[in-house]
Amino acid sequence: MRILLTTFGSLGDIHPYIALALELKRRGHIPILATSGFYRPKVEALGIEFRPLRPDQPDLEADPEFMHRMMDLKKGPQNVIEGFIVPVLRETYADTLAAAEGVDLLVSHMLTFATRMVAEQRGLPWVSTMLAPLGFFSAYDPPALAPAPFLSRLRFLGPFFYRPLWNMAAWSVRNWTKPIHQFRAEIGLPPAPDPLFAGQHSPKLVLALFSPLLAQKQRDWPPQTTVTGFPFFDQDGSAEVPTDLARFLEAGDAPIVFTLGSAAVHAAGAYFQQSAEAAQRLNRRAVLLVGKETKNHLPDLPPGIIACDYAPFSALFPRAAAIVHQSGIGTTGQALQSGRPMLIVPYAHDQADNAERCAKLGVARVLGRRRYSADTATRELGKLLNDSRYATQAQDVGTAIRQETGVKNACDALESL
Repeated sequence: MRILLTTFGSLGDIHPYIALALELKRRGHIPILATSGFYRPKVEALGIEFRPLRPDQPDLEADPEFMHRMMDLKKGPQNVIEGFIVPVLRETYADTLAAAEGVDLLVSHMLTFATRMVAEQRGLPWVSTMLAPLGFFSAYDPPALAPAPFLSRLRFLGPFFYRPLWNMAAWSVRNWTKPIHQFRAEIGLPPAPDPLFAGQHSPKLVLALFSPLLAQKQRDWPPQTTVTGFPFFDQDGSAEVPTDLARFLEAGDAPIVFTLGSAAVHAAGAYFQQSAEAAQRLNRRAVLLVGKETKNHLPDLPPGIIACDYAPFSALFPRAAAIVHQSGIGTTGQALQSGRPMLIVPYAHDQADNAERCAKLGVARVLGRRRYSADTATRELGKLLNDSRYATQAQDVGTAIRQETGVKNACDALESL
């Protein structure tokens, strides 16, 4: 089969589809990955066919506030959809239509709204994917919402409360996706449900690309949903940590690793400076994964603390004493797999929900983004590191995650079509 996989976003949105593409290629299929042109070198270096899909990654030097808008605690989702994805919907559709020439199957990400339209226009089978549990908006397993954390305290009200709440949420954001409905009509497609809610799910197959430990399939999820487990991939030219970081790791005790993934790192604020100070107060070594832009602007770091722009999480996290991260779904999966305890500082989008689910597993403590400082990080990390129950539970969860076969399960399901 020729299979077109479409996606947008940070590395957490790209890596799962690379993992699927590599396995599909190993099985003899022809995967094609369509996403922002920024990722072309990374994808083609792995021997995977690439197609550019607009919008491309923004120029953060020309617009340094872009990522702050995208990671805004309350308006981040609206800014992503109204300010970045929907304005170029026609271009995305044209790119997807061209990329779909001669393919047998399309696979969509929750932000590639044009993929469903192209599948309908071409009469092609289409599979949708969900990277994190929040996107199902279950009334039986309600997600935590970053803009409204108080709603988590109302779960005792059950589906009779949450079902109308999600209906009201869909009504309140209808203007975000109004241009999508208008464009469907322009190209002769019939009306469809809201693409942020029921309309994002394929009627044939929905792949929930995360561990069932994070969320079990609920009765109000689409019945055609398969929870596969995480499809892991995190290389950036090499599966090993950089040489200077490897030497640092070998020179002393396991460090605390501080990261904000590949998106929130561009809206870090004083996160890394506060983190370095917390590590010093705890008398702990630390690794700061700061990204290329931030690394050049960090002050001199004291002995026992090193800053790196990137390292494969799968190689670094298992060597940590603890991991402090933002709970993007890619980072969360890697942290769970590593078997190390976590302090989670959610920034936006699905991260508050991912964090709460990790806390329920007993592997993490959660500290609000606005409350994060050297003082609070020192206190929370002290509790995390001094209570052996977190480390024990994290090891057990890590063992279970490593036994899952997310890539195999997802590709088996794709082949079943």
